[in-house]
Amino acid sequence: MVGTILIVLLILFLVGALPTWPHSQSWGYAPSGIVGTVLIVVLILYLLGLL
Repeated sequence: MVGTILIVLLILFLVGALPTWPHSQSWGYAPSGIVGTVLIVVLILYLLGLL
């Protein structure tokens, strides 16, 4: 239950971190890349049953 909520929250953070506003276009993919990496790690842990 907690793992599912955590994955949903990380997906929402990933969408929110995309550089779509004019002031954030110079950031590149760093914010969404970091959140995406965390999402992949949590997803792997969830699928392995460690979370």
